[in-house]
Amino acid sequence: MIRACRDKPEIHVKEKVAIVLLSYNSRAYLEKFLPYVLKTAYPDHHLIIVDNASTDDTLDFLQMHYPQVDVLHIDVNHGFTNGFVESLARIDAEYYALLTSDVEVPPDWLDPLVEAMEANAELGACQPKIKTYRDRKSFEYAGASGGFIDKFGYPFCRGRIFDRVEEDKGQYNNPIEIFWASGAVFLLRSAAYHQVGGFDNDFFAHMEEIDLCWRIQRAGYRIMVIPESEVYHVGGSVILYGSTEKTFHNYRNNLIMLTKNLPAGRLIWMIPWRILLDLISGIQAMVSGRPADFGAVLKAHFHYWGSWGKWLKKRRDLKSRIPYRRLKGVYRKSIVWQYFIKGVKKFSDLPGQKKLAE
Repeated sequence: MIRACRDKPEIHVKEKVAIVLLSYNSRAYLEKFLPYVLKTAYPDHHLIIVDNASTDDTLDFLQMHYPQVDVLHIDVNHGFTNGFVESLARIDAEYYALLTSDVEVPPDWLDPLVEAMEANAELGACQPKIKTYRDRKSFEYAGASGGFIDKFGYPFCRGRIFDRVEEDKGQYNNPIEIFWASGAVFLLRSAAYHQVGGFDNDFFAHMEEIDLCWRIQRAGYRIMVIPESEVYHVGGSVILYGSTEKTFHNYRNNLIMLTKNLPAGRLIWMIPWRILLDLISGIQAMVSGRPADFGAVLKAHFHYWGSWGKWLKKRRDLKSRIPYRRLKGVYRKSIVWQYFIKGVKKFSDLPGQKKLAE
């Protein structure tokens, strides 16, 4: 059944888990990966596909081949974040299993995630181990075996630092607390999601899950990676990895996220440092023959500063509702220094990483 979000349909899921699969012009991916999702072994789930204003024949394909699947159709694409913002406001379930259309899941992918949630009421979100679809031996860029953040606000993963992805040899198979769970596929406690206000639509795409997980942690919940669950992600299917659009959103959204969530004492010194570090990164891109990336970094900063008042208002609103607290998954050193100056390319080689994995 295809329902238009403009009509504000509500889906009251009788099952414990709503698998919410976000799709945009994804006919090819749905044809390839939807059969795997439909074989999900965990019995207490309900699948809902959110069509984010596709312009291809996605809706016709679903209507013809999967008429039994609920489809929420959004008329206008206002970004990756809005696809979930609009749909999750209308889906009533205890847990949301958020999934992008370019992920292959095995039948038992959901069971360990739900078991972890059921065993720990403080767990707000958890992700599986995410590996590359085209190279089953390697971790995938967007999440790997759990997301972290360094003292300057740069995100990285257990299994991926900047663009260097590790081979999975079982070295990160232990479940641990992390800072953020990957937006490619993760399980959310719906009460935690709505308590902190859900995804921030100003992000459009990229780092929206990090911002969400930061707020979930501030609300007193925990975030974990459960490597017993393992999935395979294509990645870069809408905004390509390495594109200037991705560079713009990553740099801009990172600054917005820091402004919203950091205590005042850290924000005051953090932003000047980030201006310097981002400028160095932009110059490095220019010297390396990527002037468009330098332009994307400058554009990100101009956009951020041009809406400074808006980000401060978000910060004040958030502070009034959710307190600051010490967070898990924060690397107290500089990942930039370790990677580019010290030459550390693996998570397991990072000084102090054992404290992150406790």
